[in-house]
Amino acid sequence: MDIISQLQEQANTIAAMAFNTFGTLQRDAPPVRLSASYPEPPPSAAAAAVPAPPSDGAAGAPPASANGGEDTAAAIEEEAKARSAALVKAAKQFDVLVAALPLDEGGEEAQLKRIAELQAENDAVGQELQWQLEAAEKELKQIQELFGQAADSCLNLKKPDDYPR
Repeated sequence: MDIISQLQEQANTIAAMAFNTFGTLQRDAPPVRLSASYPEPPPSAAAAAVPAPPSDGAAGAPPASANGGEDTAAAIEEEAKARSAALVKAAKQFDVLVAALPLDEGGEEAQLKRIAELQAENDAVGQELQWQLEAAEKELKQIQELFGQAADSCLNLKKPDDYPR
């Protein structure tokens, strides 16, 4: 795969990783109150229909949701760190690919000169191919004529000595 294709692939990878990372961060972010003066939203009908978790009566034990919330927060933080590290690694790989690009030597004038040289070379090769095509067509016509003469001779039962050379 050439360097440009690798750069395109890496840019697509970075875009997908960024999209997924931002989406995950938005999905997992805890709700934040905008302002102390902003009122709490009324409970939705679905939230009101969910019964409160039963108390197991164990004294001093933290509720399951409190401990689970800490575990969830730690898992979210670890996932965010892992995703950001992968994103940074992909960006560094992109930088390595950019560094591998050939340098612009001589500027626009040198590029135009190189284009002119390549065009002249292309024209010369094209002319040579045209000559070879014409020679091949000429040879094909000769072969077709000889084949026709051979077919006519076979049909007329001529001797091989009668063929023109």
